[in-house]
Amino acid sequence: MRWKIAGLAAAAAFLVVAAVGVLVHLWTAQDIRSRAEAQAHNALISAMDVYRRTGTLVEGAELDPAELPAALRHPADGERHTAYDIPVFWAAQRTGGPGSPVLAVDHQMGTDLHNLRQLDMTMAVASLIALAAAVPLVVYGAGLLARRLRRVSETAGRITAGDLDARTGATKGRDEVAEIAATVDRMADSLGRLLRAERQFTADVAHELRTPVGGLLATADLLPAGETEDLLRARVRDLRGLVEDLLEISRLDAGAERPVRARVPLGAVVSEAVARTGLRTEVDVAEAAADRTVETDPRRLERIVGNLVVNAHRHGGPPVEVTVEGRTVVVRDHGPGFPADLLRHGPRRFQTGAAERGTGHGLGLTIALGQARLLGAELHLENAPDGGAVATLRLPSRPSASGGTAAPA
Repeated sequence: MRWKIAGLAAAAAFLVVAAVGVLVHLWTAQDIRSRAEAQAHNALISAMDVYRRTGTLVEGAELDPAELPAALRHPADGERHTAYDIPVFWAAQRTGGPGSPVLAVDHQMGTDLHNLRQLDMTMAVASLIALAAAVPLVVYGAGLLARRLRRVSETAGRITAGDLDARTGATKGRDEVAEIAATVDRMADSLGRLLRAERQFTADVAHELRTPVGGLLATADLLPAGETEDLLRARVRDLRGLVEDLLEISRLDAGAERPVRARVPLGAVVSEAVARTGLRTEVDVAEAAADRTVETDPRRLERIVGNLVVNAHRHGGPPVEVTVEGRTVVVRDHGPGFPADLLRHGPRRFQTGAAERGTGHGLGLTIALGQARLLGAELHLENAPDGGAVATLRLPSRPSASGGTAAPA
C-alpha cells in the first residue's frame, strides 16, 4: 500500500511540477516576445525619423533586406508592422508612398532564448531534486499509515480465526484509521459477548439434559423386551449421543480441552478407530507408515478418524477407503461428495448433507475439525475429480507447545 500511495503522490507532484513548468515557460516566452517586439518597434521609429531627416540609415537598419519575412515585405503605407522569425524579431515600415523601399530593423532574441532554455533546465533539475526529497517522505508517511492499517487487519484476522480476545487497542491520532480500529474493537466486544452467551447456553442445555437422558436410559432398561423397548432404547441412545456431542463442542469452544500426548503407532491407532465404528471400511496402511510413530493424543485422533468414517458411510457411498501414509490419513467415499456450501464455508452445526431427518445431527465434522485444531493438525475437505468426498488429515511433524487452539466451529 505504501508504494501505491508513494506512486500516486509522486505522480501528482510530477503533474503539478510539469504544469507549473509549462506555465512558467509559456509566460517567460511571451514576455521575451513582447519585450523584443517593443524594442524592435521603438528602434524602427527612431531609425525612420533619422532616415526621413537625413536620408541615412542608423546602425541595424536596412532597406528591403533579403532576410525580411515575407509578411513584412509589403506593409501598408505609413503603418508599422512587426513579425518574428526565431531568433530574430523584425519591425518594418514603408519609407514613403506605394513602391517606396521598406525600412526594417531587427532585434536578436538569442540571448533571451538561451536564458529561457537555462530557466527550463534549472526548473527541471529543481523539480527532480524536490521529487527525490519528497518521495522518501511520502513513503515514510505511507508506511506509518500502512502499519496502522496492518495492525487493524491483523486484529480482524485473529478475530476471524477465533481469538475473541484480540483487540487493536488505542491508536495514535483521531483520523479514519483510529475510527476503524475502534469500530473493529467494538465489533469484537459485541461478537465475543454473543458467542460466549451462545456457548454458555449450549453448555448449560447439554449439562441439564444429561440427568433426564440418563434417567430415560435407566427407565428403558425396565421395559419388557420387545420392539417398543428396542425403539425407545435406540432413540434414547441417539439423544445421549447428541448431548455428549454438544458437551464436547462446548468444551472445545471454551478452550477447556487439553490434549494428552503420547508416542503411538499411527497405522495401528487408525485401524483401531475404524474397527470401533463397526462399519465395513477398507484400511490401507502404506508399508513405510506401518511402523511409524507419531506424538499425538490417541483418543482424540481416534475420535477424528471415527467421525470421518461414520460421516462417509452416512452421507457418502461405498466403498469407503482409509489410507495412511506418512503423517497423513485420508478418508474417501464414492458418494455424491461434500455439498458446495460446506466446501465454501466449512462444517456448521446441525447442518447435514442428508435430505431426510434422523440420519445425523451435523456435528460429526464440526467435532472432527475442532479436535484437529486442538492437535495442531490440518483437516482438509474436498471432492475427488472422479466423484466422492475426500477428507485429508495431516498431523504436525512437531506438536506445538500449547497443544493447538480450538477455534469456533
